[in-house]
Order: sequence, then structure tokens, then C-alpha cells
Amino acid sequence: MDRDEVLAARFEAERGRLRAVAQRMLGSTGEAEEAVQEAWLRLHRAGPDEVDNLPGWLTTVVSRICLDVLRARAVRREEPVGDALPDAAGAAAAAGDGTVGEGTDPEREALLVESVGRALLVVLDRLGPAERVAFVLHDGFAVPFEQIAPIVGRTPVAAKKLASRARQRVRGTAALAPERLAGHRRVVEAFLAAARGGDLDALLAVLAPDVVRRADPAALPAGRSPVARGAATVARETTVFGRRARFGAVALVDGAPGIVIAPGGRLRLVLRVAVADGRVAGYEVIADPARLAALELAVLPG
Repeated sequence: MDRDEVLAARFEAERGRLRAVAQRMLGSTGEAEEAVQEAWLRLHRAGPDEVDNLPGWLTTVVSRICLDVLRARAVRREEPVGDALPDAAGAAAAAGDGTVGEGTDPEREALLVESVGRALLVVLDRLGPAERVAFVLHDGFAVPFEQIAPIVGRTPVAAKKLASRARQRVRGTAALAPERLAGHRRVVEAFLAAARGGDLDALLAVLAPDVVRRADPAALPAGRSPVARGAATVARETTVFGRRARFGAVALVDGAPGIVIAPGGRLRLVLRVAVADGRVAGYEVIADPARLAALELAVLPG
């Protein structure tokens, strides 16, 4: 093989790992592929003689490209967390049809969500660019802080602090004792499973008789009341919610188990769930962007 063929073969051996790094950093398969392709172009321009440690060099290049994308995204606010749902039809589309944006492959995005975790993608989206890069590299791919430091423009000690701060935000702080947290989680998981399946009987079993559902207007079809009361009424309305529920995941919401609705890992709705006596006593559907931004979201362990 000639020089270019050898270089291409060595790059292809690293492509899968580089794609995984970029996907976790960017939360998008399309953008991740672009970052990896840009790394190849830079490697081809540099040539093998300029690279002593190819895996490390490529990790650094891809990470810097991703950091630039994250910083530009933060400045432009092209995809703010919790985009408003414009109307009833738009709400159904944004939260229920799997569309994750122009130019994306829904199947590939679904694989990304499955491999990384829907709740984790939502929480990662809330980290600052440098925090996200430091956390993904260290906690996800065991890259040492001495290598992370120049990527994020910090000292190794400061890079370690970035990752630590990100880790604390990802894990969050539970507002409930461990036993209560586990019990509430089981109830919320049962509720989400019943909603996904449109199982009216299962919903009635998990809802308290006097359950109350509240919702931001943007989360509802036009003319629907923002408040619904009683298990039968709430259960019927929740079966309609089933299309959105398939994009749901249980997460820590303000310290207690709740549900994030995030097609393609992009947050659209949050359900803040109240549990009492082993049942759902009430839940609130939050769609307003300002309210979503104010929520403390984290990943439940396990």
C-alpha cells in the first residue's frame, strides 16, 4: 500500500471510537460524522510524519472540533432546550413523530439515544461546552486530564474540576431518602410503561383516584383544559400522550423521579410527578422554555 492507503487504513481503525466520542459530545450522529470527517481531512493535510501518537492526536483534534461546535451552538442558540411547541399539530409532531431535525437519520439518532441514554443526553445538553468535553473524555473514554487540559485551554487541575462539576450535575442530588426514591421511581416507571403502551387498565392501577394532571398550554391541543381531575379522565388523556411517551425516560427532576420527553435526545417536555401511597397523585406537563430551563435535571443511577 502507498502512503495515503496506509494513512487511511490507520484512520479507519480509529473511526468507530472517534465517532462515539463525537456523538456523546454533540448528541447528534450527523454532526459527529462531520467532526470525524474533518479530523480525517486535517490528518491527511498533516501527514503521518507529523503525528507521533495517532489515537491521541485524533482524539484531540475531534474533541477540539466538537468544542468549537458546542461553543458556536451556545452563542447562536440554534436549538435551545425546550423549544416552544407552536400549536396542537406542531406539538404532536415535535414530541411524537420522532423527527429530530433536518438532515438527520431517525434510525441512527435512535441508536445514539439507545447507546448513550435519553436522560443522559438531555443532561449533557445542559453542561457548558468545556464541562461537557472534559466529562465525556474522562468519564466516558478514560482520557487523562493531562491530555484534556490543552483541549479545553485549562490546566490539568482546572480540567479535573470541570469534569467533577459536570459529574455532580449529571448525578444531581436526590431530595428523597434512598428507599423513598426507589419506591417513587418504580411508580413513575410503571406510569411511563403504561402510557407508552396506551394501557388504560395499567394506568388506572397506577393513578390515585383523585389524581390531578396540570399542563402548560403549549403541551396541549387547542381548547384542552390545562387541568384534568380524576383517574378515569386523566387515564384517558394519558393514553393520547402515548405517542410522546415512547420518547420518554425517567430522570431526576428537581430531586425526585419524573419524566423527560426528548425525541433524539432533545428535550421537549418534562413531567413532574407527585407520588403518594404507591400511586401517581398528580403530574404536571412542563413545556414552557423558561420553566424547562429552570428545572434541575439529572440522571437516576442504574
